[in-house]
Amino acid sequence: MSLTDDLALANRLADAAADAIRPFFRAAFQTDYKSDSSPVTEADQAAESAIRSILEQERPDDGIIGEEYGAVREDAERVWILDPIDGTKSFIAGRPIFGSLIALTQAGWPVLGIIDQPIAGERWAGLTGQGTTFNGKPVSTRRCRELSDAILASTAPQLFPGCTGEHFSLLARDCRDTIWGGDCYNYGLVASGHIDIVVEAGLKLHDIAALVPVVEGAGGRMCDWSGDPLTHDSDGQVIAIGDPARLDDVLEALNAGHEHH
Repeated sequence: MSLTDDLALANRLADAAADAIRPFFRAAFQTDYKSDSSPVTEADQAAESAIRSILEQERPDDGIIGEEYGAVREDAERVWILDPIDGTKSFIAGRPIFGSLIALTQAGWPVLGIIDQPIAGERWAGLTGQGTTFNGKPVSTRRCRELSDAILASTAPQLFPGCTGEHFSLLARDCRDTIWGGDCYNYGLVASGHIDIVVEAGLKLHDIAALVPVVEGAGGRMCDWSGDPLTHDSDGQVIAIGDPARLDDVLEALNAGHEHH
């Protein structure tokens, strides 16, 4: 079985999730709140169930870690990591900038990722060793001569706890513009060359795994705030950058003032 077969399967999984989600968008659905007060809807659950039933049939030996229904065989060499709706708050608000995230990791490293926006019909797909595609056509990140040219994106200011917020604002001051909101959608926009940098904190494995092959396959880089690659053990502080030449500038801005804390 090749990664190409896995990608074909991942596209089927994304189709199944999209079919499960679409009927609920801007319609009536049940919303519950988890212990951390994050919302979960019928659509999240329906989409993850649809994906998992296909995986159990097609890849019975692989592990699965999903946001809604937990982990099975998580110690397997190959693990599928699912976030059926990344950006649930956007989904609830009727904003079509949420996405379904489907990733495959091997020995803890993300090797395949899909970001799917089922309302707009937009799909980014990344596979180790191959170029990222957007709706089947190759895309690439853009060059960025200096931070003062950069568009920086992040989901929400309140997601930066404590002094991480100060470090973020030091970086934002150096960039041309900062846009808020967007969750996984921003990373697709980095891959397609519309946004230069995304910086976030507090992400979980299911938020991150699918993004790495998409951004890196388009010529960008993803890492944590220390510059280290992202794996199952990462702390949730994430940088995605379209032009790797600017990474040192971003790390410097984020880490400025660390000595004061």
